[in-house]
Parts: sequence; C-alpha cells; structure tokens
Amino acid sequence: MPEQSDQSGRPDRSDHTDHFAPEGLRTRGTVVVVPGRGETRATYDRFGSRLAADAYRVRVVDAPAVDAGDLPGTLSRFAARLTAAVDGARGEDGTVRPVVVVGSDTGAALVAALYGTAGASVAGVPEAEAVVLAGLPGRAPAAADTWDGELDVRTSCPAHRRVLTDDAGVRRGALNDAVPEELLAAAHDGGTALPALILAGDADPLVDRDELHRTAKSLARARLSVVRGAHHDVLNDLQHRSVAAEVVTFLETLREDLVPLVTVETSAW
Repeated sequence: MPEQSDQSGRPDRSDHTDHFAPEGLRTRGTVVVVPGRGETRATYDRFGSRLAADAYRVRVVDAPAVDAGDLPGTLSRFAARLTAAVDGARGEDGTVRPVVVVGSDTGAALVAALYGTAGASVAGVPEAEAVVLAGLPGRAPAAADTWDGELDVRTSCPAHRRVLTDDAGVRRGALNDAVPEELLAAAHDGGTALPALILAGDADPLVDRDELHRTAKSLARARLSVVRGAHHDVLNDLQHRSVAAEVVTFLETLREDLVPLVTVETSAW
C-alpha cells in the first residue's frame, strides 16, 4: 500500500515527503525531487503539490551530502537513496512510469552526474525516463555575507523568501559552499542519454549560461529553458507557476515520445 501522509502532505518518515495525485485520477508518472545546498524538503512543498495536482506522484527526498574527495562514494550513496525513493513510491500496480528525477542546484549536479558517464560504474542506479536540471550551478561563488544577501541570490518571491526564513532546517550560508570541481565536470560533461529539461533563471548569478548552452548542445535530447527574471531557486521563484507549467509540459511530452502536443502555427506574441 502507498505510504500515508498527514494533512500537510508529510509522511510518517523523516527522509522524504510525498504528494499524491487527487483521488479518483489515474497517476500519470512518478517524480522524485532532489533539493540542493541548504534546502529542506519543505522548500519544495509548493512545487510538489502543483505537480501532484496534475496527477503525478511526487516524492521529495532530503538534500544529499556531497563528499568533495569522494565522488564515486557520493554517487553510490545517492543512487541508493534514489532507489529507495522510487521503490517507496510504488503503488499497488507497481511503479507508475515514466520516472523523472528533478534536481535543483547541487541536486541537479548529482542527477546529471549519476545519469551520465560518471554513474556508469555505480551499482543500483534506478531506471529513469528523463531528468530535470534546475539551477545547475557553475563555478561562481554566491558571495552572500548576510541572510538577506543569500535570499537575493535565491529568489524575489516573497512567499518563498518567507518559507526559507521560517524553516529552521534551512542551512543559512550554504550557497557559499564551493561545489567540487569533479562534480561540476561530471555534471556538465557527463553526456546523459536521457531526455533532459534544463531550467535556468536569467537573473541567477550562480549559473554559467555559456556553459549551460554548451552542455545542452552536447546532449542528444536536451532542452534549455531560460526563465525571465528568475533567480537561483528557479523552481520556486516568482515565476513558479510558469516554471511548473514548463515541467508539466515536459512530462506530458515525454509520454508522447518527445513529440509536442501543442505547436504554435501563428501568434501575435
């Protein structure tokens, strides 16, 4: 039986949060969300609820720890966590596919690395049909000396700023932590064969847009979507409705073998 949640959507576990499709609707796929530096699962309650409202089964896991001196070990532990998340989201009829792994910040870097060449030697990587890489970091530091400064890097959304500020589990100053060079190289040069939606805000000082373009062009089935005015927390910034719509459009297109359901033939805007 699927795991039960309380009224806030939190299950009776300490390592993941579940969001379920509305009762009576057939679940259309399974989405696992991986947070980034400093974030908690509560950071993604709004995003998870929105995808679930479109009949996707969503499970948010804890942000993985990154061992700067041991990328293989980091990826191995991350693979085990993802496997547990996918297995735990299985319903009475098994895992609802497609399975899509969504990562933000270092979560995105780990997802890209695990499903690229760096993860080829890792045992137990769960099968996935696609990945979403949001705010994939570059090599620029946050350089935020205050909490308000870090919030300015993350988001301009008042609601999201309040969620981050009120969450005692959020680790302030985390964006100043350097992302290991080995992980960045594996993420940007890993060459995942899976369909990939890459999301970036055009006001995000932590992404390298040139490198993102190079990464997207190097992949066989990638789409780079840049969000006007969005900051580093692109899934949760002021444009979160449009970003969630872009993710749902990707999920629905994935179900159609990447053939778009809607094409614009003429438009004045």
